[in-house]
Amino acid sequence: MDLDPNVLFNMASAFLGEDIGRGDVTTQATVRPSVRGRGRFLAKQPLVVAGLEVAEAIFSNLEPGMELEAFVYDGERAEEGQEFARIEGLAQVLLMGERTALNLIQRMSGIATMTRRYVDAIDGTRAQVVDTRKTAPGLRLLDKYAVLIGGGRNHRFGLDDGCLIKDNHIALAGGIREAMTRAQQTMSHMLRIEIEVGSIDDLREALVCGADAILLDNFTPERLAEAVAIVRSEPGGDGILLEASGRITLENIRAYAQTGVDLISVGALTHSAPAADISFKIAPM
Repeated sequence: MDLDPNVLFNMASAFLGEDIGRGDVTTQATVRPSVRGRGRFLAKQPLVVAGLEVAEAIFSNLEPGMELEAFVYDGERAEEGQEFARIEGLAQVLLMGERTALNLIQRMSGIATMTRRYVDAIDGTRAQVVDTRKTAPGLRLLDKYAVLIGGGRNHRFGLDDGCLIKDNHIALAGGIREAMTRAQQTMSHMLRIEIEVGSIDDLREALVCGADAILLDNFTPERLAEAVAIVRSEPGGDGILLEASGRITLENIRAYAQTGVDLISVGALTHSAPAADISFKIAPM
């Protein structure tokens, strides 16, 4: 996934408008307009860098033509104390964009770093780590981009992106069979129908109904292995995508991956990743 420069510019404008408001009164009062500076991004912990283009968009929104010089690129690791990027320009611009750029690059690098840990934990299995829609409103594009940078995959971007029948849909539709029948009658052939199940009995019903993909929610690794065996033993079962979710942590994700599932969705990638510890130091030129 590439980040569209025009989309980034518009996002940066909105973010800056929220922070700067009618003007940075402190910077305008203390720093002469002619002063130029150099800002340096420093990793204060080992991390996976993500968000360099976003940081550049913040500053270039304030001073057209500003370019960020990267020493470590998105998706690469930076060690504690390492300068991984710098940018030069008017000091007032660097000060006005500092917090917004730093907030975003810290958040995105935090997500990428956590994602990489989950991906590394299941190395050698068939499973892939995917994100969820548990993102901060307004930041979904950047959150999901950071997951990709960390080596994960994206699940749905929005409700229009795929048919995922969850427990509340099933309850309101009147059951698994009713929900599946309605979806199959109305859904475009271009969209895969995935249904959430919480038990082996529900799984068997979903198979009878012809689900294209099955989300196995809150299964233990032992019960999940049983479910995978049931699906794979069915005619055409190898073609049914199996996703595990719920109760999955760094400590147990490998046990889930070893059951043979295709995807493991982890909401914590975007809703609980701690911001990476990064500083932005500015010096006059």
